[in-house]
Amino acid sequence: MPSDSPVPAGSPPPSWELTDGPDGRVPRLLEAMRAVGSGLELHSTLTRICETAAALTHARYAAIGVVAEDLDGLVDFVYHGVDAETARRIGRLPDGHRGLLGALIHDPDPVLLADLAADPRSCGFPAHHPEMHGFLGAPIRVQGEIFGNLYLTEKRGGGPFDADDLGMVRVLATEAGIAIGNARLYEAAKQRERWIDGSVAVTTALLSGQDDADDALQVVAEQARRLSGSAAGFVLLPADEGGLEIVAVAADPAVSMLGVVIPPESRIVTELLDGQAVFVEDAATDQRMITGLARDYGPTMMLPLQSDGRVLGTLVMPRARGERPFTETERTLAIQFASQAALALMMAEAQRDRERLAVFEDRDRIARDLHDLVIQRLFATGMMLEGAQRRSVVPEVRDGVGKAVDELDVTIQEIRTAIFALQQSPAEVPSGLRTRVLREINTAAVPLGFKPTHRFVGPVDALVGDGTGQNLVAALREALSNAFRHAGAARIDVVVDATVTLPDGQQGVRLTVADDGVGIPEGGRRSGLRNLKRRAESLGGDSWYGAGLGDDGGGTSVVWQAPY
Repeated sequence: MPSDSPVPAGSPPPSWELTDGPDGRVPRLLEAMRAVGSGLELHSTLTRICETAAALTHARYAAIGVVAEDLDGLVDFVYHGVDAETARRIGRLPDGHRGLLGALIHDPDPVLLADLAADPRSCGFPAHHPEMHGFLGAPIRVQGEIFGNLYLTEKRGGGPFDADDLGMVRVLATEAGIAIGNARLYEAAKQRERWIDGSVAVTTALLSGQDDADDALQVVAEQARRLSGSAAGFVLLPADEGGLEIVAVAADPAVSMLGVVIPPESRIVTELLDGQAVFVEDAATDQRMITGLARDYGPTMMLPLQSDGRVLGTLVMPRARGERPFTETERTLAIQFASQAALALMMAEAQRDRERLAVFEDRDRIARDLHDLVIQRLFATGMMLEGAQRRSVVPEVRDGVGKAVDELDVTIQEIRTAIFALQQSPAEVPSGLRTRVLREINTAAVPLGFKPTHRFVGPVDALVGDGTGQNLVAALREALSNAFRHAGAARIDVVVDATVTLPDGQQGVRLTVADDGVGIPEGGRRSGLRNLKRRAESLGGDSWYGAGLGDDGGGTSVVWQAPY
């Protein structure tokens, strides 16, 4: 057994053989080995190794530095013995880019030092760091590869670490490597299971048909954020004017980010639209990040949503500044998730196309039936009434029949308007907001079985801009769809008011859709209402709902407003 005398700083560790001294080292070592291998969760395993090593060698402080896969610094640093307040005052954890900890990454051999400060590789301590002298370090290998290093400092009682301490730590490090390997396998299996479950949730949301496209993309963003452990999740789709537009956000807060367009001049946009994954170590400092959104984020994954060679959009998962970078395993799982989400998006798009085609075919059939059967019969009925009117000698009867004929003429004109709306494709829709609102109302009249009343206040077409107008029409479509599917209404009133002053003093437009249906049940689904609110808030407006047109406020009134 080697001497217990201090080992000179920088000298190679002596050879050793472990013997059971008066302090019972071997039983304590065996107990330590048992404790190290008693769990499967990786971070708790690392913490348990630090605590066990400190107890075994009577060290005040212990730590494990987890080495990055490319050996460029540390990606995690687990410590024992430093209280939370001291750690807060010290600040940032060691990154392994300099000093003794950095040297041990590239020279992973056991180190035994009597005075840490005397070693030429040492670079000192940051402010508020505890005083440390004696140092013992040993590499931890997992399946032959360097995982990290175990560090011990400041032996209790003031003496230096000796060769027996080093021997026990080397044995413990070997056992720790086995325990860490098992924990990593368990963690990897659980991680894959979470990503698979997330992919299933996304596919179900996209193909169920219960949510609209915006809600389904929101599910993609939320799952990506949760699974990757990121600070946020974004889904971006190609913008009409070029670049990529943020259409779904899972972050706090999310409102100000919706609708932001990353311009086509960005090199990253070009790479993503070419189908290339982009990984950024620090978004806040990367010169390729040209928007202000990047300043709050650090490591970031930007993955194209592509399937069968077609890029549908981009999935972005950023972590907060100072967080650890994404591992190779995390990158691989995220790429697989993005591919699965893209495939589900394509399948959902194909499903919506089939449903849309079926609706168009049904509209054509209804239009033909209205024209060939209903109008012809109404026209014949009108001619019969006109003949009866001419033969009648009673003035009251003549007047009554004349009014009935006029009503039939109005009815025929309304049916022809409905036929025109049914046969009109989206490409033929005029650009005026008033016309687009009328088209939505006429289109909704077919499934509703009646035509909602409408009223315009102020010069709608002249005041409301294209962006606000597009969102207003989308909000109207959502509100009418909800009334048809859920309200069971017999009356719907639509009001578009372009003379509104918003709470912040801006001039804006307000859409009100009120019905006399059953109202919104307690605990009922509100995804459509949340979608309306997101649209309004992204423009600086708001949306809410209240009492409807029925008796005692029955039914629902949905209000949506935004600046011009």
